[in-house]
Amino acid sequence: FVAVIDIGKTNAKLAVVDSEAGAEVDLRVWANVPVSGAPYPHADIEGIWEFLCASLAELNAATPIEAICTTTHGACAALVAEDGDLALPVLDYEYPGPDERRQEYERVRPEFSQSSTPPLPGGLNLARQLFWQARRFPKEFARARWILPYPQYWGFRLTGVAASEITSIGCHTDLWNFGANTYSDLVDGQGWREKFAPLRRASEVLGQVVPELAQRLGLGAGIPVHVGIHDSNASLLPHVLSRTPPFAVVSTGTWVIVCAPGGDLSNLDPARDSFANIDALGRPVPSARFMGGREYTELTGGQVRAPSPETVGQVLANKWLLLPSVSQGSGPFPLLISRQTIDRDKISPEAHYAMVSFYLAMMTAECLVLTGASGDILIEGPFAANELFLQMLKAATGRPVLSQKSSRTGTSTGAALLTLETMDGLAPTAAEPVGIGRFEMEMAAYAREWQKMTLASVG
Repeated sequence: FVAVIDIGKTNAKLAVVDSEAGAEVDLRVWANVPVSGAPYPHADIEGIWEFLCASLAELNAATPIEAICTTTHGACAALVAEDGDLALPVLDYEYPGPDERRQEYERVRPEFSQSSTPPLPGGLNLARQLFWQARRFPKEFARARWILPYPQYWGFRLTGVAASEITSIGCHTDLWNFGANTYSDLVDGQGWREKFAPLRRASEVLGQVVPELAQRLGLGAGIPVHVGIHDSNASLLPHVLSRTPPFAVVSTGTWVIVCAPGGDLSNLDPARDSFANIDALGRPVPSARFMGGREYTELTGGQVRAPSPETVGQVLANKWLLLPSVSQGSGPFPLLISRQTIDRDKISPEAHYAMVSFYLAMMTAECLVLTGASGDILIEGPFAANELFLQMLKAATGRPVLSQKSSRTGTSTGAALLTLETMDGLAPTAAEPVGIGRFEMEMAAYAREWQKMTLASVG
């Protein structure tokens, strides 16, 4: 059994996974709320650590843990001093502070042709964070011995061993040169290369849980901790290992992230939040995203309001549309201001829920176009249970859509695969094909109208 530390932007999780069966057997969740105090909004590192330690002890008592792996959101790194303490707090990537140095940073950032990284607001480009921290807090930044990607920071807390890993370094960071397969010109230009720990494969054993910590938590001696992986790449891993490209995986969480193995890098548009990731095997993967999970929660309060077929038909027939972008500054339409073709107070909550589901599907379809994706579309995470989302996505793309509902958290089960002795011969993940049903023509017409009105807004 593998304990997977899974730090998302919204929740921190500790999952126990049967890695051979690919099944999650236990889970603990903690709301991951940034600390708003000085010197800038930052991750509650000690709060997360206390949650992880308590959960490790509790879950291990019920199911003895044999290995640990880490996976986290991207756009995040820890500046670690020689003594192992943080030289600066771990910056919240939504904080706009790094934009203070935007013009200065734009003069030194690598071209998109080198980094496959679009310019993103706040701290969404990791190098922009580091650039700002180095100038805003020069003494503290100079104390940093290591710039550790977030998954590897948690591995460091467990083992005391520092490492870097390509899926986090290559995740819209401006830190990686995709053509030369090495660090970007920016890294050397800023003198940061020596601050990055040696690159190691995500599946390698980083080290063992330090004995004092293992004893305190009641863990067995010598439990291996693997290097760890960026969360969207963890979700992608089971598919990369078991399917032949081309196909696309849509990972739904705070962000909806489309990854398209076998897609077209030349389709990527830096102005539309599309970029290349690097998978755990070191291969570039065209990717695009928008903040769909955050938008869903904002618009629905997280409440499922399943509409009747009659209500769905009414929304489709009247072409009640929710148009982009609910979250500005990122996604395929970062400059558009969201609008509805009917006032919310004139429709039922169920009709509004259908509009939101259709909006999320259409935004996902746009991301698929940007990645040059073809073949099957696999949906995992919470949206895999939203039938309206699935049906509209199928109508908008005209391609097979497969719903993977078996795992509560695809990142955790994907990350657990890193601990297997061999990842060869993995069976494809179970997924259900989606059918549209009675509204096939109406959904296709709705999708065309949404695209037409959105393109008119873009001009």
